[in-house]
Amino acid sequence: MLSSAEALKMAEQMELDLVEVAPNADPPVCRIMDYGKFQFEKKKKEKEARKKQHTVTLKELRFRPHTDDHDYDFKLKHAKKFLEDGAKVKATVQFRGRDIIYSKNGEDLLARFAEDLTDLGKVEQKATLEGKRMSLIVAPNK
Repeated sequence: MLSSAEALKMAEQMELDLVEVAPNADPPVCRIMDYGKFQFEKKKKEKEARKKQHTVTLKELRFRPHTDDHDYDFKLKHAKKFLEDGAKVKATVQFRGRDIIYSKNGEDLLARFAEDLTDLGKVEQKATLEGKRMSLIVAPNK
């Protein structure tokens, strides 16, 4: 246990910095180190941690209640590719004007969509109607 003046003197002799490690401890704990090098190493570790993080992207596909089979198949092919790449897929049925009376068609379309993707992903959020949009989220299988 050293006084702060002695510790500062030792740090200057070693050409290093006196860094307070635990200010709330009784007495406060300090360490003699090269603070610039410490900061550099800390940033380097944070950068490595960010590199290893896996971010999940959300891809959205939009349909209308009367979407034709060819258009549906085309978008289903895209959804399969997104799921294979590890992204979540949000399928949205957009109702415009009086289309809302065909909400049953939208439910059927999303149910069919979820069923066609069961081999690649599972339904994370069931079909919900929010205003004039009905959406469903499918997450990839691990």
